[in-house]
Amino acid sequence: MRQLAYAAAAVVTLLPAMAQAQDLAAGERVFLQCRTCHQVGETAKNAVGPTLNGLFDNRKAGTAAGYTYSAAYKSLDKVWSEDNFRVYIKDPRGVTPGTKMIYPGLKDDARITDLIAYLKQFGPDGKKK
Repeated sequence: MRQLAYAAAAVVTLLPAMAQAQDLAAGERVFLQCRTCHQVGETAKNAVGPTLNGLFDNRKAGTAAGYTYSAAYKSLDKVWSEDNFRVYIKDPRGVTPGTKMIYPGLKDDARITDLIAYLKQFGPDGKKK
């Protein structure tokens, strides 16, 4: 009986970590769509779009070093948060008319949550937290 209790406790303890790992893996799969234009990680460089390292670390929209933003983006007064990213990624051109981003949007809330979990693991230097 005691062994069963220990096993149950171990499973309950590990579930959050297992769920997080699944979210990150799913988020990485979602990011494959983004990877056409954006990069993350220690070797990330600006491409068609800016790098997304440190996106949720008080990064002001339109400020990735070395990237040439549209006038629409340069005029934004927004610091990226999970909440405004959720709204933006569903309809980038609708939220920011004049953006160069041609992505039609990610509509599925669960996939957005997974993508955010994946992106949040990269600090401003591209290292995983």
